[in-house]
Amino acid sequence: MALASSKDTATSKGSASARDTAPARPPSRTPTRGFWSSTIGKKTVMAASGLIMLAYLVAHVAGNLKVFFGPEEFNGYAHWLRVMGAPILHHEWGLWLARIVLLAAVGAHAVSAYQLSRRDLKARPTRYAHRRKGSSYATRTMRWGGIILALFIVWHVLDLTTGTVHPGGFEEGRPYQNVIDTFSTWYGNTIYIVAMLAVGLHVRHGFWSAAQTLGVGNARRERLLRRTADVLALALTAGFIAVPVGVMTGVVN
Repeated sequence: MALASSKDTATSKGSASARDTAPARPPSRTPTRGFWSSTIGKKTVMAASGLIMLAYLVAHVAGNLKVFFGPEEFNGYAHWLRVMGAPILHHEWGLWLARIVLLAAVGAHAVSAYQLSRRDLKARPTRYAHRRKGSSYATRTMRWGGIILALFIVWHVLDLTTGTVHPGGFEEGRPYQNVIDTFSTWYGNTIYIVAMLAVGLHVRHGFWSAAQTLGVGNARRERLLRRTADVLALALTAGFIAVPVGVMTGVVN
């Protein structure tokens, strides 16, 4: 009995020791956290947030082109943006809701892009001896285009929303005149046109990439998707650049 007891005790101690030295189980992940931690999850967030921003760009360029119909039309459109939703809550909740959604999309897009880039660099710490030209070009375009657009958004808000860096004296409630002031300067035109070219390149690659990530694209639709991306990129770039060109040529004055 004493021998059996000693053996049982030794076995018990051995089991306890094994449990103590065994690696701890990683904490269980929630489905949301697990999705975000995966590469496909980050790519999906990046694609979805990119499509939200693309929808905003389409609406934004349509609104911008109203500048060609004169100050009354453009100022009226700007006023509608500020008061949409006012009949319900007597407040500018519509504009703020749009801003919050857009800001969330920009943040999610930027964070997922950064983390995917870091993950890609860690996966291949040494450079490839022979780069794939198309892939390398697209990656650099998206990365630097994203940085240019982030800096442009800051400048654009400080220029035409808060008036902090606006040339010629910012006038609240007179967006038509504010637009003319901005595009009457060489640097305002340069910053805007460079940023809009970056938008076009970003949309051209991003639209096709988002379609692939979300499972819309396939070999049969690839040509159509690429052509759609080209048309979207060209239309947005031309539409946005038309405004400073209109001011520079005197069409908008």
